[in-house]
Amino acid sequence: MSDAPRPAATADTVPLRHAPRLMPALGKGVLTGIGKRPHPDAALPPTRLVLSAARIDPAAVAAYARLCGFPAAGPLPVTYPHILGFPLAARLMSARAFPLPLLGLVHTGITIDQRAPLHLDDRLELSVYAEELRAHRRGTEVVMTTEARREGRLVWSDRSTYLARHRAAADRAATTPGDAPDAPAGHSPDLPVRAEWQLAADLGRRHAGVSGDYNPIHLHPLTARLLGFPRAIAHGMWTFARCAAEAVPPGAATLRIGAEFRAPVLLPATVSYSQGPGEDGQGTAFRLHGGPADRPRLHLGGEVHIP
Repeated sequence: MSDAPRPAATADTVPLRHAPRLMPALGKGVLTGIGKRPHPDAALPPTRLVLSAARIDPAAVAAYARLCGFPAAGPLPVTYPHILGFPLAARLMSARAFPLPLLGLVHTGITIDQRAPLHLDDRLELSVYAEELRAHRRGTEVVMTTEARREGRLVWSDRSTYLARHRAAADRAATTPGDAPDAPAGHSPDLPVRAEWQLAADLGRRHAGVSGDYNPIHLHPLTARLLGFPRAIAHGMWTFARCAAEAVPPGAATLRIGAEFRAPVLLPATVSYSQGPGEDGQGTAFRLHGGPADRPRLHLGGEVHIP
């Protein structure tokens, strides 16, 4: 987790004075996605959006921390810069030049590197760009990178993968995360259960309220059915944040945490959180399961490493 130099400004760097509004970006993405034909060999626009001083609202952070299980006081939750940066990512992905349709993209994985603790009074410079496209056995996946700098120093970064599902070549190799039908590599299948959580039917609406992500698949059974889900589903970032709140020890200043999203959590639901040593013996593995005990369904699997 060494410091990365600040990238040189180019003609493709777009400075922003204010964070984009998320919902207009999502709405635009519905329109610009019409007619797009995803392909891993498509060109990615080189645009890098840079917000010089992201505003952190203490009341919004407190509400987010309560919903996701983070301590009420202390450093910024490790997942919160993703919430700050997502409107920038949505603006990039809603552009007509972006090769994948925003509507229907599935969040398949995330890795966060935190190099220093973050605080409510930080004025973070956020930059977001599309890093690469790659083949996935179910379609095409894009890697979106978010970086946070404090006084010019890289203190936090996030690489998230999003999948556009479409018919792929029959001989395409499955080389990307979130791909396998079974437990992800590096995660023991018999981690001890540490907690059981009852998730209410309105969890998606409550998380939308603290994150700004009002995707209709999370809000109500009727709107979820329009997009192919039998009921509203929990935000993947809520499941990841809730697991991170359990897996990251209080006071951890630097860390790497990552997860692969597997099956969606249909709301309401009862889920079990498991945690134990990682397969390499150096990290902590965690998993989130749902369904009956004799047929558990893996929703998420990940690991956290603390230097």
